[in-house]
Amino acid sequence: MTTAVDPYAQLRPTSPARFLYALNPLAKFVAPLPAMLALVFVRDAATPLAFAALAYLLLLIGARFTVRLAGILGLAVPLGILLIGFGLSVWTDATLVSGTGAVLQLGGWTLYAGAVQVGFATALRLGAIVVLALLPGLTTTGPDLVRSMVQQLRVPYRIGYTALAAFRFVPRFGHELDIIRQAHRVRGSHGGRGPFAAIARWSGYIVPLLAGGIRHAERVALAMDSRAFGAYPDRTERHLVPWRARDTVFVALFWLVTVALSLLLAPWGG
Repeated sequence: MTTAVDPYAQLRPTSPARFLYALNPLAKFVAPLPAMLALVFVRDAATPLAFAALAYLLLLIGARFTVRLAGILGLAVPLGILLIGFGLSVWTDATLVSGTGAVLQLGGWTLYAGAVQVGFATALRLGAIVVLALLPGLTTTGPDLVRSMVQQLRVPYRIGYTALAAFRFVPRFGHELDIIRQAHRVRGSHGGRGPFAAIARWSGYIVPLLAGGIRHAERVALAMDSRAFGAYPDRTERHLVPWRARDTVFVALFWLVTVALSLLLAPWGG
């Protein structure tokens, strides 16, 4: 059966090595799920580091390397771990870790090594979970995810495609807000500075933005009605997102690696 090219699937592999784009979206969501659940219960730093390294490796090999990916993996994630780790270290109850060595002293306040260990271990867990979530997040389109849920999970297409249509309102609102701002600048009604000027400026954006959203919702509703959306229990899919053998292999291998890393590294409940 020949299927048409999906006009909305903007993410496409540049080479056969970029294998994450060719996987079923559900496989990329299901595969890291046990690892993400395991990271909720572990207390050490080695396990989240191992899972984060695994996710980094898969993204660097299987995803298209872009400035956005480099910024997320090279700057946003490490900086977030450092900030969260330091914040949690400061907020850790000092009486629980007073038996460890002091790392920093400011007057009567002491930052203990145990607090730093607890804070950064928790931050690493959160960072590893985020990086694992980036596997499907950076290599999956919304339409493909909805199609896979409808085709494999048997989610009613009325729910899936209605949610997708609502989700598409977000970039639409951003585009219309930019147009409204440009129109205000052309008319010279951008206002001055200060909190009251900002409130007045944003109040001038709300009415045309809501009006544009209502018009867009009416057009979408008319387009869906003209295509008899919801008239039948099943919907003919123009673009198929099948579950292939490679999806099963990817999920199975990821689960095996998850079990191996968890058993080798994690002191559960410690």
